Amino acid sequence: MNRDRDAGRTITTLSTREVYRNNWLLLREDQILRSNGQKGIYGVVEKHPCAVIIPVEDGKVWLVEQFRYTIQERALELPQGGWEEEIEHPEELARGELREELGLEAREMTMLGMHWIAYGFTRQKQYVFLAEGLSHTEKDPDPEEHDLVVHSMPVEEFEELMLDGRIRDGCTVAAWGMYLMWKRRKELNRE
Repeated sequence: MNRDRDAGRTITTLSTREVYRNNWLLLREDQILRSNGQKGIYGVVEKHPCAVIIPVEDGKVWLVEQFRYTIQERALELPQGGWEEEIEHPEELARGELREELGLEAREMTMLGMHWIAYGFTRQKQYVFLAEGLSHTEKDPDPEEHDLVVHSMPVEEFEELMLDGRIRDGCTVAAWGMYLMWKRRKELNRE
C-alpha cells in the first residue's frame, strides 16, 4: 500500500493544543472537521517509537513479568519498551531493552517489521525484532522495572498462555503473529 498519505483522508485538523507533557509522552487535543461536515475533537497520545523483542532459542522463549499500573495486575509479556528520546536505529533500542530487562545479548537481531500500537488514540510505532544466539550479560533495569521477573518457557507453553488468555498483551500477541508469518515464509523459501 504505497498510496499517497493524504489519499482517503476524511478528517482535517483545524487546531491543536498541548494538554500535557512529561518525559515519556505528549497528550494533545485536536479540533477536527470530518468530511461529512461534522466538527469534533480528537485526543492523541504521542510517544517515541519502541521495540518488542522475541528472544527465542532451543525451542524456548524468554518473557518478563511485571506489574502494569494501568491494569492493576502483573502481566507476562515479551520484553519491550522505549526510551525518553527519539531513536535513530531501532535495533540499538531493541538490544538495549533486551539487556535491561532480561540481561541477554543477541548475536543476531532480525527486524521482522513495524506496527502501530493502539492507533485509535496513540501515535507510537513499535519495531518487532527476533533475537537469536542469546548469551547472558549483566541485567540493567530502569528504576520503574524494579519488579521484573524473568521467565523462560517452551514455545508450546507460551502459545497456550496466549490462547487461554493468561497472556493478554496485544504487542506480544501481534509480535508473535508476525514472527510466525516470517518463519513460515522462511521455511517455504527453503523448499
